[in-house]
Amino acid sequence: MILKSLSLLNYKNFESQSFAFNNKINCFVGNNGVGKTNVLDAIYHLSFGKSYFNPIASQNIKHDEAFFVINGDYEKEDKTEKIVISLKKGQKKIIKRNSKAYERFSDHIGFLPLVIISPADRDLITEGSTTRRKFMDSVISQSDKQYLDNLINYNKILVQRNSLLKYFALNNTFNADTLEVYNKQLDTYGSIIFEKRQTFLESFIPIFKERYKIISKGNELVNLSYSSHLLEDKLETLLKKSINKDKALQYTSVGIHKDDLIFEIEEHPIKKFGSQGQQKSYLIALKLAQFDFIKAQSGVNPILLLDDIFDKLDEERVSQIIKLVDDENFGQLFISDTHAERTENAVKQVHQSYEIFKL
Repeated sequence: MILKSLSLLNYKNFESQSFAFNNKINCFVGNNGVGKTNVLDAIYHLSFGKSYFNPIASQNIKHDEAFFVINGDYEKEDKTEKIVISLKKGQKKIIKRNSKAYERFSDHIGFLPLVIISPADRDLITEGSTTRRKFMDSVISQSDKQYLDNLINYNKILVQRNSLLKYFALNNTFNADTLEVYNKQLDTYGSIIFEKRQTFLESFIPIFKERYKIISKGNELVNLSYSSHLLEDKLETLLKKSINKDKALQYTSVGIHKDDLIFEIEEHPIKKFGSQGQQKSYLIALKLAQFDFIKAQSGVNPILLLDDIFDKLDEERVSQIIKLVDDENFGQLFISDTHAERTENAVKQVHQSYEIFKL
């Protein structure tokens, strides 16, 4: 799968800009603030229907403009695919594939597999469990439509159950039968999601460890493990046990919406005990494992975006990463960096064609 060209209209800092891409490596270089990351974000947007960096859609429209349009031309399985995403202020976003609008954005997820590695990934280590669940869900959803549907349904029921708990508290009332209806539905969807997450991690963790071993040259031992209430008992049982707590809190305190991934280095939390370089290597290994997993599931080389990849990494680790992508197993690569010379020296190590765009 190849992104052949990209055009932007009123997207972030771009008024009107077009690019024709190399089939292998594309580098965007220039000073901070010129829009290198915004180009990568537009490519991400085409795959996921949203920005990686700013989830508030209207804020991706250029200042003082009323709309944005992102247009991407792809070559996939010997077919030309045209994806257009547009948004007008005060209206719903539209995603079109070959001039036909999607009724549900979720139907587009996974069609254009993509992995991004960015300094913003540090949130996976520093932020709460929500960020790590989103990462896990994003990887699984790109190759499993049913998983995404189950997740959407689970979250809808969760909102309804939480609203009911608030209603009970406000009106000083309680109806166990009504709550039981929601409990059963949460159990049905939650159990499927839990099993899929377990199955995913059984495959994913060994790939991740191998990727980290190569990046770090085997200097550190890392681990990744799964934390879930459902490892203790069935969700329906847990919901019944926690009812008094849930009534007091006015929200659902147990379930797969509380799952987490535990990141460790040398058997200690990487958040507290990992250096900046180790944390960055851990995140890159996570994302490269994501690439491997999606490719194995879909049979397609995902597009790989490397945003400011050289930040906070020593030359040796950068060299290891460049060698990893010097491989036919990788498809199209997009890199952003502030130093044109550093980028060119790095990509020259790779025996692939490349294009450098100076912004």
